[in-house]
Amino acid sequence: MIDAALDLFLGSRCVGCDVPGRMLCHDCRGALSRRAAPAWPSPVPDGLVTPWATEVYDGSVRALVVGHKDRGQWSHRRVLGGLLAISVRAAAADLDPAVPLVLVPVPSRPGAGRQRGYEATAALVRRAARVLRPEREVVVASLVVSRGAADQAGLDARGRAVNVDGSMHCPTAALARLARRCGTAYVVVCDDVVTTGATAREAQRALEAVGVAPVAVAAVAATRRTARQVAPTVGPGPARG
Repeated sequence: MIDAALDLFLGSRCVGCDVPGRMLCHDCRGALSRRAAPAWPSPVPDGLVTPWATEVYDGSVRALVVGHKDRGQWSHRRVLGGLLAISVRAAAADLDPAVPLVLVPVPSRPGAGRQRGYEATAALVRRAARVLRPEREVVVASLVVSRGAADQAGLDARGRAVNVDGSMHCPTAALARLARRCGTAYVVVCDDVVTTGATAREAQRALEAVGVAPVAVAAVAATRRTARQVAPTVGPGPARG
């Protein structure tokens, strides 16, 4: 009845199977992965910490990410934030649960957040933090873009690395203070999609510049080129959820 009402009044359809009703139907939501695994890009940027992802960037997951980021479909943040939380949980599975997690979203390009009216990745990270807080202490910190970078679409791995090189920095002393609390927090860089790893590596560099060493990268999804080890495509093994 709810799906019929949504179709009648809003004309909405599932982004996965196009069934009229809610924007992600019960069956498509149930088909989403509940496990995460390492999602190494190829080639791997020098020094990149282990990237984790829960899904392959395709099908309904791609539609959810694009809808949330570019089409103002804010309700998707609940599902996407939950998938990100699975990746963060997997990245931190072997870490001391008594030590807080600091989640650092990869910042948007200058002006992108203003055009959308919100910071898409930061919104997902805040949702993931809410999901994880009953399990352990979780806080969210920020980086900012210090210079303009072009849209990454269409760039290869080298082009993406050059495009974002030196583009981020820590805007306040908060993360620097965290560095002085060495051993009392684990820092995880968070993004929606891992493609070549260039953006995550630049965020890692900006944190390392103030003395903060991230322990992992966590993402909602990884591209098929990247995601040969992502949970939906592997059997039992290193995948964790």
